[in-house]
Amino acid sequence: MSITAAQVKDLRERTGAGMLDCKNALVETNGDLEKAIVLLREKGLSQAAKKSGRIAAEGLVDAYIHGGRIGVLIEINSETDFVAKTDEFKEFVRNMAMQVAASNPKYVSIEDVPEEEVEREKEILKHQAMNEGKPEHIASKIVEGRLGKFYEQVCLLEQPYIREPSMKVKDLLNEKIAKIGENIKIRRFVRYEVGEGLEKREENFADEVAKQMNV
Repeated sequence: MSITAAQVKDLRERTGAGMLDCKNALVETNGDLEKAIVLLREKGLSQAAKKSGRIAAEGLVDAYIHGGRIGVLIEINSETDFVAKTDEFKEFVRNMAMQVAASNPKYVSIEDVPEEEVEREKEILKHQAMNEGKPEHIASKIVEGRLGKFYEQVCLLEQPYIREPSMKVKDLLNEKIAKIGENIKIRRFVRYEVGEGLEKREENFADEVAKQMNV
Protein backbone atom coordinates (compact mmCIF):
# COMPACT_ATOMS: atom_id res chain seq x y z
CA MET A 1 0.00 0.00 0.00
CA SER A 2 1.02 3.64 -0.44
CA ILE A 3 2.41 5.34 2.69
CA THR A 4 1.75 9.08 2.98
CA ALA A 5 4.08 11.73 4.33
CA ALA A 6 1.46 12.52 7.00
CA GLN A 7 1.58 8.92 8.27
CA VAL A 8 5.38 9.01 8.45
CA LYS A 9 5.26 12.36 10.26
CA ASP A 10 2.70 11.06 12.75
CA LEU A 11 4.78 7.95 13.52
CA ARG A 12 7.95 10.01 13.87
CA GLU A 13 6.24 12.33 16.37
CA ARG A 14 4.97 9.33 18.35
CA THR A 15 8.28 7.47 18.49
CA GLY A 16 11.12 9.89 17.74
CA ALA A 17 12.52 7.41 15.20
CA GLY A 18 14.13 8.50 11.93
CA MET A 19 12.02 9.26 8.87
CA LEU A 20 13.30 6.29 6.89
CA ASP A 21 12.82 3.91 9.83
CA CYS A 22 9.25 5.19 10.24
CA LYS A 23 8.47 4.73 6.57
CA ASN A 24 9.90 1.21 6.51
CA ALA A 25 7.96 0.26 9.64
CA LEU A 26 4.71 1.51 8.10
CA VAL A 27 5.39 -0.38 4.89
CA GLU A 28 6.13 -3.54 6.86
CA THR A 29 2.89 -3.20 8.86
CA ASN A 30 0.71 -2.12 5.90
CA GLY A 31 0.20 1.34 7.35
CA ASP A 32 -0.99 0.20 10.79
CA LEU A 33 0.31 2.93 13.10
CA GLU A 34 0.04 0.97 16.36
CA LYS A 35 1.76 -2.09 14.88
CA ALA A 36 4.47 0.17 13.45
CA ILE A 37 5.09 1.65 16.92
CA VAL A 38 5.50 -1.86 18.39
CA LEU A 39 7.83 -2.83 15.53
CA LEU A 40 10.03 0.22 16.05
CA ARG A 41 10.22 -0.50 19.78
CA GLU A 42 11.23 -4.10 19.12
CA LYS A 43 13.95 -2.98 16.73
CA GLY A 44 15.04 -0.39 19.24
CA LEU A 45 15.46 -3.06 21.92
CA SER A 46 17.64 -5.08 19.53
CA GLN A 47 19.83 -2.09 18.75
CA ALA A 48 20.04 -1.14 22.42
CA ALA A 49 21.20 -4.65 23.34
CA LYS A 50 24.13 -4.32 20.94
CA LYS A 51 25.18 -1.03 22.57
CA SER A 52 24.65 -2.05 26.20
CA GLY A 53 28.16 -3.46 26.61
CA ARG A 54 29.90 -0.26 25.58
CA ILE A 55 31.54 1.92 28.21
CA ALA A 56 29.53 4.95 29.34
CA ALA A 57 31.68 7.19 31.53
CA GLU A 58 30.44 10.68 30.60
CA GLY A 59 27.00 12.05 31.42
CA LEU A 60 25.25 14.31 33.89
CA VAL A 61 24.38 14.67 37.55
CA ASP A 62 21.06 16.44 38.02
CA ALA A 63 19.13 17.60 41.06
CA TYR A 64 15.37 17.86 41.34
CA ILE A 65 13.58 19.49 44.27
CA HIS A 66 9.82 19.25 44.65
CA GLY A 67 8.27 21.97 46.76
CA GLY A 68 11.12 21.93 49.24
CA ARG A 69 9.78 18.56 50.48
CA ILE A 70 11.41 15.93 48.23
CA GLY A 71 14.92 16.11 46.80
CA VAL A 72 16.58 13.79 44.27
CA LEU A 73 20.17 13.65 43.05
CA ILE A 74 20.74 11.35 40.08
CA GLU A 75 23.69 10.38 37.85
CA ILE A 76 23.10 9.10 34.31
CA ASN A 77 26.03 8.23 32.05
CA SER A 78 26.54 8.43 28.29
CA GLU A 79 29.49 7.44 26.12
CA THR A 80 30.40 10.99 25.07
CA ASP A 81 30.24 14.47 26.51
CA PHE A 82 28.63 15.60 23.24
CA VAL A 83 25.52 13.48 23.90
CA ALA A 84 25.44 14.52 27.57
CA LYS A 85 25.06 18.15 26.46
CA THR A 86 22.08 17.53 24.16
CA ASP A 87 18.61 18.72 25.16
CA GLU A 88 17.18 15.23 24.70
CA PHE A 89 19.66 13.67 27.13
CA LYS A 90 19.14 16.46 29.66
CA GLU A 91 15.37 16.00 29.42
CA PHE A 92 15.74 12.26 29.98
CA VAL A 93 17.89 12.85 33.08
CA ARG A 94 15.36 15.32 34.47
CA ASN A 95 12.45 12.95 33.82
CA MET A 96 14.30 10.16 35.62
CA ALA A 97 14.91 12.44 38.59
CA MET A 98 11.18 13.18 38.70
CA GLN A 99 10.42 9.47 38.35
CA VAL A 100 12.54 8.76 41.42
CA ALA A 101 10.82 11.57 43.31
CA ALA A 102 7.36 10.27 42.45
CA SER A 103 7.87 6.48 42.65
CA ASN A 104 10.51 6.24 45.37
CA PRO A 105 12.56 3.23 44.14
CA LYS A 106 15.38 1.88 46.30
CA TYR A 107 17.60 0.45 43.55
CA VAL A 108 18.37 1.02 39.88
CA SER A 109 17.95 -2.58 38.67
CA ILE A 110 17.01 -6.08 39.83
CA GLU A 111 20.71 -6.97 39.96
CA ASP A 112 21.22 -4.28 42.61
CA VAL A 113 18.77 -5.78 45.10
CA PRO A 114 20.68 -7.63 47.86
CA GLU A 115 20.07 -11.38 47.81
CA GLU A 116 19.05 -11.39 51.47
CA GLU A 117 16.32 -8.84 50.75
CA VAL A 118 15.01 -10.94 47.86
CA GLU A 119 14.94 -14.07 50.04
CA ARG A 120 13.16 -12.19 52.82
CA GLU A 121 10.53 -10.97 50.36
CA LYS A 122 10.10 -14.50 48.99
CA GLU A 123 9.40 -15.79 52.49
CA ILE A 124 6.81 -13.06 53.09
CA LEU A 125 5.09 -13.78 49.77
CA LYS A 126 5.15 -17.52 50.43
CA HIS A 127 3.49 -17.10 53.84
CA GLN A 128 0.90 -14.78 52.28
CA ALA A 129 0.02 -17.42 49.68
CA MET A 130 -0.18 -20.18 52.32
CA ASN A 131 -2.40 -17.96 54.47
CA GLU A 132 -4.69 -17.75 51.44
CA GLY A 133 -5.03 -21.53 51.63
CA LYS A 134 -2.53 -22.48 48.93
CA PRO A 135 -0.49 -25.70 49.41
CA GLU A 136 3.21 -25.09 49.98
CA HIS A 137 4.31 -26.40 46.56
CA ILE A 138 1.75 -24.13 44.85
CA ALA A 139 2.68 -21.18 47.08
CA SER A 140 6.30 -21.43 45.93
CA LYS A 141 5.19 -21.05 42.30
CA ILE A 142 2.94 -18.12 43.15
CA VAL A 143 5.90 -16.37 44.80
CA GLU A 144 7.80 -16.15 41.51
CA GLY A 145 4.88 -14.43 39.85
CA ARG A 146 4.34 -11.97 42.68
CA LEU A 147 8.03 -11.18 42.94
CA GLY A 148 7.69 -9.11 39.78
CA LYS A 149 5.43 -6.67 41.66
CA PHE A 150 8.06 -6.36 44.37
CA TYR A 151 10.69 -5.48 41.77
CA GLU A 152 8.34 -2.89 40.24
CA GLN A 153 8.16 -1.18 43.61
CA VAL A 154 11.87 -1.14 44.49
CA CYS A 155 13.71 -1.08 41.12
CA LEU A 156 13.68 2.06 38.98
CA LEU A 157 14.13 0.20 35.68
CA GLU A 158 11.19 -2.12 36.43
CA GLN A 159 8.74 0.66 37.31
CA PRO A 160 6.02 1.86 34.92
CA TYR A 161 7.19 5.15 33.43
CA ILE A 162 5.14 7.81 35.16
CA ARG A 163 4.49 9.78 31.95
CA GLU A 164 3.43 6.65 30.04
CA PRO A 165 2.50 3.82 32.43
CA SER A 166 2.07 1.33 29.56
CA MET A 167 5.87 1.15 29.27
CA LYS A 168 8.54 0.47 31.86
CA VAL A 169 11.46 2.76 32.57
CA LYS A 170 13.82 0.17 31.07
CA ASP A 171 11.83 0.28 27.81
CA LEU A 172 12.14 4.05 27.69
CA LEU A 173 15.88 3.74 28.37
CA ASN A 174 16.30 1.27 25.52
CA GLU A 175 14.39 3.58 23.18
CA LYS A 176 16.72 6.44 24.09
CA ILE A 177 19.79 4.25 23.49
CA ALA A 178 18.49 3.24 20.07
CA LYS A 179 17.56 6.81 19.12
CA ILE A 180 20.66 8.58 20.44
CA GLY A 181 23.03 5.85 19.24
CA GLU A 182 25.07 5.56 22.43
CA ASN A 183 24.94 3.39 25.50
CA ILE A 184 23.20 5.12 28.41
CA LYS A 185 23.40 3.94 32.01
CA ILE A 186 21.36 5.08 34.98
CA ARG A 187 24.16 4.73 37.48
CA ARG A 188 22.87 5.86 40.86
CA PHE A 189 20.47 8.14 42.70
CA VAL A 190 19.59 9.29 46.19
CA ARG A 191 16.20 10.54 47.35
CA TYR A 192 15.42 12.62 50.44
CA GLU A 193 12.02 13.45 51.87
CA VAL A 194 11.40 15.90 54.69
CA GLY A 195 10.75 14.08 57.95
CA GLU A 196 11.55 10.69 56.44
CA GLY A 197 11.77 8.12 59.22
CA LEU A 198 10.08 10.43 61.72
CA GLU A 199 6.52 10.15 62.97
CA LYS A 200 4.35 12.61 61.08
CA ARG A 201 0.93 13.09 59.51
CA GLU A 202 0.32 11.25 56.25
CA GLU A 203 1.14 13.27 53.13
CA ASN A 204 1.48 11.89 49.62
CA PHE A 205 4.21 14.00 48.02
CA ALA A 206 4.65 11.37 45.30
CA ASP A 207 1.16 12.16 43.98
CA GLU A 208 2.09 15.84 43.90
CA VAL A 209 5.10 15.07 41.71
CA ALA A 210 2.96 12.96 39.41
CA LYS A 211 0.49 15.82 39.00
CA GLN A 212 3.35 18.19 38.19
CA MET A 213 4.37 15.79 35.40
CA ASN A 214 0.79 16.06 34.05
CA VAL A 215 0.00 12.37 34.44
